[in-house]
Amino acid sequence: MSAEARIVELGLELPTPPSPGGTYMPVVQIGDTCYVSGHGPVQVDGTMITGKVGQEMGEEEANAAARVTGLAILATLRAHLGSLDRVTRFVKVLGMVNCTPDFGTQPKVINGFSDLMVEVFGENGRAARSAVGMGALPGNIPVEVEAIVQVSD
Repeated sequence: MSAEARIVELGLELPTPPSPGGTYMPVVQIGDTCYVSGHGPVQVDGTMITGKVGQEMGEEEANAAARVTGLAILATLRAHLGSLDRVTRFVKVLGMVNCTPDFGTQPKVINGFSDLMVEVFGENGRAARSAVGMGALPGNIPVEVEAIVQVSD
């Protein structure tokens, strides 16, 4: 089943692709590889989920925010590629968690993103990944994710 069909089947709603918050491109494509800039959890209504993990929100809420971040990345990729059916494979993901120093389950938080990609793309959504804790992220967002994605013509 195609990625676009899976999105419909899963009842997912993608937000409007977020505009860059600085001097950078949301996606840079070189050949069959897209480098997707860091995205935060922008919701369908355009608002951002905020909060420090381990202080203002727990692991479950942060996992949900990582899933929302995944929807934002899908929206950006669709805008850039014209269709998510052009995505061949997620290659590498970096997930950053805005958390307290004693919070230690960053991989479980970023699973919210990774699980969504597997739901949409099957095993081709399962990427090499790093999940790290950060002392702060822009706008006090709980998660930021960037990705390297292989695409077809």
